[in-house]
Amino acid sequence: MPLPKPELYPPFNIIRLSHVTFDVTDLSASRAFYVDTLGLQVTDETADTIWLRAMEERGHHCIVLRRAAQAATEALSFKLFDEDDLDRCAAWFTARSKPVTWVKRAYQGRTLRTEDCHGIPLEFYHRMDRLAPIHQRYALYRGVKPLRIDHFNCFSPNVDESVAFYAAFGFRVTEYTEDEASGHLWAAWMHRKGGVHDMAFTNGRGPRLHHVAFWVPTPLNIIDLLDLMATTGYVKNIERGPGRHGISNAFFLYIRDPDGNRVEIYCSDYQTVDPDLEPIRWDLKDPQRQTLWGAPAPRSWFEEGSLFTGVEPRAAELDATPIVAP
Repeated sequence: MPLPKPELYPPFNIIRLSHVTFDVTDLSASRAFYVDTLGLQVTDETADTIWLRAMEERGHHCIVLRRAAQAATEALSFKLFDEDDLDRCAAWFTARSKPVTWVKRAYQGRTLRTEDCHGIPLEFYHRMDRLAPIHQRYALYRGVKPLRIDHFNCFSPNVDESVAFYAAFGFRVTEYTEDEASGHLWAAWMHRKGGVHDMAFTNGRGPRLHHVAFWVPTPLNIIDLLDLMATTGYVKNIERGPGRHGISNAFFLYIRDPDGNRVEIYCSDYQTVDPDLEPIRWDLKDPQRQTLWGAPAPRSWFEEGSLFTGVEPRAAELDATPIVAP
């Protein structure tokens, strides 16, 4: 099935992904994980909510943790170029019969809430409170020394439909995995900011969040995190890695937070800003697509994901199986 042509003049201008909001069942345990272990910085907190940012980020937050009775992903959020893009965004989703509401979010200006073709809750905004730079305050660096949020990856019940939907408003495919037998997409990586991806889709029961990723300075930061987790009670939270992906060329580690949300620690991918960049195709049966080197991904990596609030996932339409570790 052919990839959609990139929309180089999209109906509204998304700059990049911005932040994720998690409902968590134990706010103290989540704080210990994201702040004391990973090293994200607290920008504000109340009895029920914690806002966090990474070291290079000037926006107020890249993760919001909210106390809740059940764990879930509340929304994936994206930053738009200007205020007019918000109105154009609202018109685009309205024209496709998607729900459009204006919501209030702390430390943000006008915020639009809607959903994608499979029900993933999306939020768009232009203005977020700006904070003083801290990237050279090296005394603050700890944990894995996260520099910035990098991407989301979601399970999709139909990756072809997800890719076509996001391509229509400006996301561009950098790499993709195709099932040769059916000609359908098994996974795809799409970007706005000029890296390999802001948003990726993996075939599976969905929609569910597969992971959120953070960029770190070097692979040695990942090794340091593994040492820290192994000696502070988090060794069972290490799910996969370290290793290097074939797709994206990234050095990676996958870990799980106290509620089971998957977090990728990530570095060393490549630049994709050229508008005529040709996507890289991978065959589903090529074992180096997921792991250029390192142990194969465990079954949990293919099957487990985080629910979106109020969204019931459904089975994948494509019945195709990659290599799975025993």
